[in-house]
Amino acid sequence: MAVIHQTELTPSKRELLAAWLPSRPWFRGADVPVLTDVGGFRLDDPDGEVGIEFKVVTDSSGTRPSTYLVPLTYRGAPLDGAEHALVGTMEHGVLGRRWAYDGCHDPVMVAQLLALIEGRVQAQDQNLSDTPDREITRSYDGAPLVPEDFTTPAVDDEDGTELRSTQGTVVRLLRVLHPAPHDATRRPGGATGHLAGSWTTPTGTRPRGLYALTHVPD
Repeated sequence: MAVIHQTELTPSKRELLAAWLPSRPWFRGADVPVLTDVGGFRLDDPDGEVGIEFKVVTDSSGTRPSTYLVPLTYRGAPLDGAEHALVGTMEHGVLGRRWAYDGCHDPVMVAQLLALIEGRVQAQDQNLSDTPDREITRSYDGAPLVPEDFTTPAVDDEDGTELRSTQGTVVRLLRVLHPAPHDATRRPGGATGHLAGSWTTPTGTRPRGLYALTHVPD
């Protein structure tokens, strides 16, 4: 299990994201985001080398608040060939220099996300070591999700990020999150799987919504 260190980060994760988010096609705020941490979870790297965090942040800089799902990986050295996916570097009070990447371009995160959707691993609490996150739910009944098949680059659009398998399966992360009715976090018709979770709104409520869907294009 990953160990969560209670320490200082320079710059902070919010500062890194405030500089990086406006470059994303799915970002809907102003040039300078005003971010609040409102949720998220972690996944464990089986080799214990890469930190994997799915952050949920709300930006209040636009005409109305928008909430984003931002998967990040944290590494102790640069990831070869992933310069385009670098969010930034920061100094960790315990671990030293860390390179933060858009997790959709990190094979370690992709492999663990697929395992989560299939039910082979469990989401972990964002802030506590060795503590499962019971709010994260999932389902899947498609063909096996093989990490080695997801070799094509992740593709961003105005609403999310698609990870495509050479076998035809698409895993779509919903970057812009929306509260859903209690039954809408089940996968919609045509989807082969889903991932759902909760976050905190400015009024203190805890809505649930879809984080990811899997499907096979027609």
